[in-house]
Amino acid sequence: MRAGDFARAWAINDHDLAMSGYPPKHTGPRHLQRIWRGESLANKHVLVRCYHGLGDTIQFLRFMQPLRGIAGSVTVWCQPELLPLVERTAGVDCALALHSGTPEADFEVDIEIMEVPHALKVGREQIEMSAPYLTLPPRSMPVSLDCEGLPVGLVWEVGQWDKRRAILPALLRRLAVPGVALHSLQREAGTEELAQIGARDISTPDIAALARLLCQLDFVICVDTMVAHLAGALGCEAWVLLHADCDWRWPSSGCRAFWYPSLRLFRQKTAGDWGAVILEVREALQERVRCEQKVTQYHLADATAPLVNSSCTGRRP
Repeated sequence: MRAGDFARAWAINDHDLAMSGYPPKHTGPRHLQRIWRGESLANKHVLVRCYHGLGDTIQFLRFMQPLRGIAGSVTVWCQPELLPLVERTAGVDCALALHSGTPEADFEVDIEIMEVPHALKVGREQIEMSAPYLTLPPRSMPVSLDCEGLPVGLVWEVGQWDKRRAILPALLRRLAVPGVALHSLQREAGTEELAQIGARDISTPDIAALARLLCQLDFVICVDTMVAHLAGALGCEAWVLLHADCDWRWPSSGCRAFWYPSLRLFRQKTAGDWGAVILEVREALQERVRCEQKVTQYHLADATAPLVNSSCTGRRP
């Protein structure tokens, strides 16, 4: 999967599925359950269960449209906070809020969302993003980002799974370079943490509102967490900071991931050394500021010049 050899990955999965002995579907921790048994999905009413993390659901929503291309209908049983996005995703006929009981839906075949690409035997050409695949609900009142400098978002903490992904907030103070206005998207960040970083708190528990913030910011700097997937699925620019033994969905080298073309990857060269990563990001930030200043000087010199392409600033037109 990391190397993009999906034909080999599905062959291994087929063998594993055949040898598994089919334990009961709905026992034990949900994220460990094997739901799909290899049944055909063609012309069936399919229930897609979202039993992993928020980021996993966002990443694999791209497969709902090709699933709907063969299925009779697609119902997605997803985390409640993702409902406003899932119900607007191409290929989804119905979205229901996940809970600890049984789904209130009629279906013929069920499958966990991360099993869908295996069931469809997708290739790399179906996995690579050609366009954003999330649609936002109608706009509410946006948060004002009036500030001096490039508005840049920050996320540094993660959930309980694999705390190696988290960064101490004190390190992020080094990103407070001239010409950049730091904005914290970190949920429940403390006053002391925000003061250490020098960031303004604009966090929200509403994922649709968070998505709109990502669209307003120039870009976001984040660790490997849900925000990276949300930004990527929206086509927003994000700089993702990865620890040395990063998850399989990120390549083992290079600064780009075929899952999300708008993401730029910064990675540890030595396990646990976030200092060198932050220094690399700081230098990239300084270069972005210099680029922005050149654009500003160009417009001041020629007020009649057309708007510059957004590729330099990272801000979409």
